[in-house]
Amino acid sequence: MTVKLKIRKGDRVKVIAGRSKGKVGDVLRVLPAEQRVVVSGVNVIKRHTKPGRTDAGGIIEREAAIHVSNVALLDPKSDKPTKVGFKFLEDGRKVRFARASGETIDR
Repeated sequence: MTVKLKIRKGDRVKVIAGRSKGKVGDVLRVLPAEQRVVVSGVNVIKRHTKPGRTDAGGIIEREAAIHVSNVALLDPKSDKPTKVGFKFLEDGRKVRFARASGETIDR
């Protein structure tokens, strides 16, 4: 069962729990089936890879997925973590907005 997440690819988020707490980054990937997101520069792991035909191998650093409950969307107006709400515009579109400032997130 997949749950609709309030965080999307390209959003600017802040980590609010875990070993990367306090870091800020952009969402690179969203995994709704696992309720996880991959954030740039957050939860960096070292992966030991064997050399293949195309790559040399060695120790590669990359971002691992983090649970969506451990990140909070940054308010576009104040740059502070905020909750996300939904509202309908006059033209009938459903958009996300920051609950702290009321600023619309989706363009």
